[in-house]
Amino acid sequence: MSTVAKFEIEYRQYLDESGKPISKNLPAFAKDKELLRKLYKDMCLLRAFDAKAYALQRTGNMGTYPASLGQEAIGIGYGSALTPDDVVIPYYRSTGGLIQHGVSMTEILLYWGGDERGSDFKNARQDFPIAVPIATQCLHATGVATAIKYRGEKRAVVTEIGEGGTSKGDFYEALNVAGIWNLGVVFIVNNNQWAISVPSSIQTACQTYAQKAIAAGIEGIRVDGNDMLAMREVAEYALNKAREGRGPTLIEAVSYRLCDHTTADDASRYRPKEEVECGWKAEPVLRLRKYLESLKAWNDKDEEAMNAENGTAVEAAVAAYRAQAKAAPTDMFDYLYATLPEKTKAQREELAAIVAANPNAGGHH
Repeated sequence: MSTVAKFEIEYRQYLDESGKPISKNLPAFAKDKELLRKLYKDMCLLRAFDAKAYALQRTGNMGTYPASLGQEAIGIGYGSALTPDDVVIPYYRSTGGLIQHGVSMTEILLYWGGDERGSDFKNARQDFPIAVPIATQCLHATGVATAIKYRGEKRAVVTEIGEGGTSKGDFYEALNVAGIWNLGVVFIVNNNQWAISVPSSIQTACQTYAQKAIAAGIEGIRVDGNDMLAMREVAEYALNKAREGRGPTLIEAVSYRLCDHTTADDASRYRPKEEVECGWKAEPVLRLRKYLESLKAWNDKDEEAMNAENGTAVEAAVAAYRAQAKAAPTDMFDYLYATLPEKTKAQREELAAIVAANPNAGGHH
């Protein structure tokens, strides 16, 4: 008997749970205090935004919302490494990456408020709308990457998925075609330990989610998703690799969901209290703050000023969301097709007549 192939999965981590370096060989940007300060501020902004979105949902001012509490370094990490020409194919918990790429907080609130005008991004025009169906975004990402390769463009495509979504056939199909066609796409698996109420222990027999890349013949890397230094470095590497035509990468970012799966969930029904308490000890925001403090690059006054600035930005986004004119019920027809099919015109006319007869009914934010 002989061995025909061997595989290894690399794990990347630079900061321990207390924010102390575990290696002397830190990424070059680890000395860039201004960049690190910005990354910290952006994580805190995402956390403040999520808290406000929860409050809006609880008070009946918005629909279901999925927060990123405890997972902020993932979206902010890869998002900070994007260029304007790159394309984000998001899933429902990609708020951090979208904001980093120029999508406004108001647009995100509009989407989760049931208003599809929130998907008409003003800045990131080629980023895809938020995908709620599980794993379909991975196939969309390979499609976009195929078009980019066909045109000979040096652009990267990045998509996110929860670890539970990697059990879907769409995910494996996307990895397979990305490997065969050597596409410039980065798959980021947000391993937050729980696929709603299903733990990883009964989700997969794999030791890691990163090793799922092996079957597709592509590179898989596991990273501490709560370590901003590691997360950003690996994302930057994979995105540069994609732009240069050197193929796809799967990044498994190991984190922990400190919040409910969405506002429609109650995680206390299935997660042990002790496990959540351990999750708080490893969360990314405090970890980066402690590292900044060790560099003499952050203090309590900085924290106070940042919180005030972030609070003002979030409140401005909410005010713009609430001030948005209600969408017309007929929009469901007007924005579904470039040219409305004949068989559908009668339905639109019927709805328009109902709206005209009941001007105070219908419409939403």
